[in-house]
Amino acid sequence: MSNATASNGGGVQSVDRAITILEVLARRGEVGVTEVAAEFGVHKSTAFRLISTLETHGLVEQTADRGKYRLGIGLLRLAGATTARLDVVQEARPIAKGLAADTGETVNIAVLSESSALYLDQIAGSSAIQTHNWVGQHIPLHATSNGKVLLSGVPDDQLDEVLHDLPAFTKLTVTKRSELRRELENVREQGYAVAVDELEEGLTAIAAPIRNAHGDVIASLSVSGPTFRLDEAKTEEVIPRLEDAATEISHRLGWGHR
Repeated sequence: MSNATASNGGGVQSVDRAITILEVLARRGEVGVTEVAAEFGVHKSTAFRLISTLETHGLVEQTADRGKYRLGIGLLRLAGATTARLDVVQEARPIAKGLAADTGETVNIAVLSESSALYLDQIAGSSAIQTHNWVGQHIPLHATSNGKVLLSGVPDDQLDEVLHDLPAFTKLTVTKRSELRRELENVREQGYAVAVDELEEGLTAIAAPIRNAHGDVIASLSVSGPTFRLDEAKTEEVIPRLEDAATEISHRLGWGHR
C-alpha cells in the first residue's frame, strides 16, 4: 500500500470513528474518553484526539463533570441549516406545482451554496421538454436567473467573497463584475431576474426571491423553458405569476403581512 493510500485510509477511519462517537453520544447522552477508547479498542490518547477535534468544531462539548462529553451546539447549527432548507421545500412545493401547471414550464427552487446555486426542488410543467432532474446539482450564479436573485441578497461588500471567476458559457454570459453589479441593482429594484441564453443557448429563465420572516433572500423560485417559447411576450405574462408565487411562499415562511 502506498503512503498516500495508507494516509487516505487512516483519514476515512478517523471520519468513521468520529461519526460513531456522535452516534454513541446521541444514545448515551454523556461519555468519557475511557469509554470512547474502549468502544474502538484504541489508546486513550487516540480517543482524546478524536474528541478534541469534534470539540474544536463545536460538535461535542465538555459537561460540568470534567472528562465527560456530550453533543455540542454546533450540531444544532448544522441541523438548523438543513431544517431551513426542508421548510422552504415543504412550503414552496404546492405553490411551485401550481405555477408549473399555470405556465406549463419547469419550476425550480434554489438556494445559495458557497459560490453556486443549489437546486432543492424541480417541478416540470405540461409543456416542459426537459427531463433532466437538476435537484441536488449546482449551477453558476452569474449566468442564471436563480443565481442573480440569490446574489441580489448578498451585501455588495461581500460579493467578492461569493463570486470568484465569471466564465462565459455563451456569448451572452455576463463576465464583467461591473456589469453584473448593475444587473443585481436592477434585480433588487424590480424584484426579479431574467436570463436569456446566458447559461445555455436556447434557454430562458425568470426568477424571483423567496424571503424569510426577516426579509432576507433565502431562496429563489424560477420558471425556465426554451427561449422560442419563453419569448419576450410570454416572459411578461409569467413575471407577475412568478412574483405572486414567490411572495406567497415568503408569506408562508413568515415574511410580511397579508
